[in-house]
Amino acid sequence: MGTKRTDLAMEAREIWQESAEKTTRLQGVKARDSRREGYGVTRVEILDERGEKALGKPAGTYVTVDLEKFWSRKAGFFERAVRAVGEELKALLPPEGSVLVVGLGNAAMTPDAVGPQTLDSILVTRHLLRSMPKQFSGFRSVSVLRTGVLGTTGLESAEMVCGAAERIKPDFVVAVDALASRRLKRVCATIQLSDTGIVPGSGVGNSRSELSKKTLGVPVFAIGIPTVVDAATLAEDLVEEAGGDTAALPALGKQGAPLMVTPQEIDSRVRELSKVAGYALNWALQDLEIEDVNSLLS
Repeated sequence: MGTKRTDLAMEAREIWQESAEKTTRLQGVKARDSRREGYGVTRVEILDERGEKALGKPAGTYVTVDLEKFWSRKAGFFERAVRAVGEELKALLPPEGSVLVVGLGNAAMTPDAVGPQTLDSILVTRHLLRSMPKQFSGFRSVSVLRTGVLGTTGLESAEMVCGAAERIKPDFVVAVDALASRRLKRVCATIQLSDTGIVPGSGVGNSRSELSKKTLGVPVFAIGIPTVVDAATLAEDLVEEAGGDTAALPALGKQGAPLMVTPQEIDSRVRELSKVAGYALNWALQDLEIEDVNSLLS
């Protein structure tokens, strides 16, 4: 069967480990696990071409925060999730400078609405700093861009972002998008952060031109939330877990367009995790507590 599909670096590493001999060491990749605010964190660093080839991803840092316990809704679950993701973001992003936050995806299609919905929770300050610099001197300059999708705008996301970046000249860009996971348990239960840029639409199987330092001229960081699983990948994993024979599974790839699987409660899960991502980015960029963000966004 073809390569199992995932946008998560930690899962790409898992797949490599499953296919490699036990005595084989993964060259060019470092990984470590830790915890923040009660949530598991996996950090994967792809160091060179060997790591890029093994995992199929560009060199850089990929941080995955496991938010599966988020849905248990124990006391303080939202605040702890925001701080966990925010602390990892703060360690990844530049300590100063203006930022353009790009919400990628289609707001009308829930599994692809992570980007637009995250922007609803972002504190936009660029215009305030320009009009009232003294009053907002303690804030970093933040602007946002909703790109929409090619089918409704006639423009590639990369074209819109390049135009905006050329005009406002941010010091860096943060792109937010939906991703595809290999495992159902990680759908709407993880957030991946990276410093390698992003390819818009990759999560829903409609990849476009990449957003990266190479294409925009400034560092591009990514926030991704897996909202779908490729059906063929899911079927292969389930058969393997049951100890069955996967020989007949290649026929799944010949059944027409790729099929994506998403949870029944996708609407509420995308809405809540998008809010976590937005608040975490505010927490990382501005010297504000969660209560302050609530007041400013209300």
